[in-house]
Amino acid sequence: MADTVWVLGSSGRTGRGIARALHARGVPLVLAGRSAARLAGLAAELDAEVREGPLEEILGALGRAAPGVVVNTVGPFTTTAPAVARACPPGTHYVDVANELSAFESLLALDAVVARERRTVVTGAGFGVVAGEGVVLDLVADRPAPERVRVAVLPSVAAEEGTVGAALAGTIVGQLPEGGRTVRDGRMVRSAPVGATEVLTTPDGDEVPTTAAPFGELLAAWRASGAREVVAASSLAPSGLVVRLVTPVAGVLLRVPGATTLATSALARVPMRAAERPRPHSWAHARATWADGSTDERWLRLGDAMDVTVAAAAGTTMRLLGSTGRPGAFLPGALFGTGLALEAGGVWA
Repeated sequence: MADTVWVLGSSGRTGRGIARALHARGVPLVLAGRSAARLAGLAAELDAEVREGPLEEILGALGRAAPGVVVNTVGPFTTTAPAVARACPPGTHYVDVANELSAFESLLALDAVVARERRTVVTGAGFGVVAGEGVVLDLVADRPAPERVRVAVLPSVAAEEGTVGAALAGTIVGQLPEGGRTVRDGRMVRSAPVGATEVLTTPDGDEVPTTAAPFGELLAAWRASGAREVVAASSLAPSGLVVRLVTPVAGVLLRVPGATTLATSALARVPMRAAERPRPHSWAHARATWADGSTDERWLRLGDAMDVTVAAAAGTTMRLLGSTGRPGAFLPGALFGTGLALEAGGVWA
């Protein structure tokens, strides 16, 4: 049904949060996952239908049901995102919380196809891209394209008792085969798996190391700014010699068919202890330099990064249900501007 939303991966933390946020807005839901037993409690809480089975079976049922929107929280997104997006029938929109460059590239390449099918694909509707793209868009608004941009996201997340989860595991594992990326001379090129670390002092006064890494904010910042040189960094990116040694080896191993899925599944089950978030706020920061030598920077303050992801994905879904998008494949800021980041609790600082 056109007003129904399917949430893939509803048993995970991200999927549960998005499902609850949509239910609070009165949206009819279908919770999809491998185990009906794991979904039973949430389904009863939200009065939602359950679709159980491997992803291939769920995608077959999806094509017949033709819901209004499908929200994908199942990693690795390098594999699941293009498969789910292609399986959506004409008129069914797609949203995910991916943050892998290759997933973005695969989905954005579907732009002409999904436009002909009168549907919208939005990839990257989670904290990193929504915050990072948003802060760059605000910084460069009504200005010529800068020469250089550095964007950094500084998530602060309260950990709940449980496991790493499929969405985060998919983002981590999905990056390894790709190695590093950066934008130089207007082209995205290969680079070291991780880049230089810069310590940023937030408006709260916290000193936070941020390390360049090939996450989705790189492509988002490049497309948002048009800069010839772009670096994307995160406070969660690892650094050091170990990463530079391990990542190429892991990248080779993960190219073996099925290895990425197995590694993601294993990492997703790693236990996590409950913990308060390390800082009062999450942040996104952007700094730009123009051809005349002038520079400027912008800070965006947000709350718990998981709450931002839930709010951004739910907000994107509601906008698509309300027909406020347009046909094609997009990153969230390219479709909705900075409004989505502000709606998810962002405040310019």
